[in-house]
Amino acid sequence: MIGRARTRRFLTTVGAGRWRLVPLLYSAMLLLPASHVLSGGPLFAQTIPSVSRSGSKTSVQFLYPEQISVPAGKPFSTDLHFRVDPGLHINSHSPHEKSLIPTNLLVVEEPGLKVQSVDFPVGAEYSFAFSPAEKLSIYSDQFVLRAHLTAERGEHLLQGVLRYQACDSNSCYPPKTIPVAIDVIAK
Repeated sequence: MIGRARTRRFLTTVGAGRWRLVPLLYSAMLLLPASHVLSGGPLFAQTIPSVSRSGSKTSVQFLYPEQISVPAGKPFSTDLHFRVDPGLHINSHSPHEKSLIPTNLLVVEEPGLKVQSVDFPVGAEYSFAFSPAEKLSIYSDQFVLRAHLTAERGEHLLQGVLRYQACDSNSCYPPKTIPVAIDVIAK
């Protein structure tokens, strides 16, 4: 695969690129410096596939695609597949409570590759056994994001991170990020 070396290089070196929050259906685009993404912590706490540098297991994995071919200069959509570990769930991109941390995808801006938007699925309704009246909006098992992009002719690397907060039936864990990297070949 042509992108495996570039993907590994991205995962081990953060770089000084600009990050941007991909606009959701109802939110505005936000530009963030890489150092601000996880204020106070390292940008990449996890490595592929599901073990962090400290040896702890991640709760969400990016499944596929690793590489896509797209028509050069024309709008194109691709699905990004993720899996949440059994027994866990993550907050959706629009949790019902403002105090909960939403799931977001942040991507690096690269010349020749433009991500116009990302569609997030509607979260499933969930409530804890100790508070059945309080409904949460969550993702569990597998979920798919749809990225809308345009690429100039050539090879590009779509790289970013999925930021999420995982919970089990008793408590929630600190937010984490996992890397997302896809080779985009525009012909």
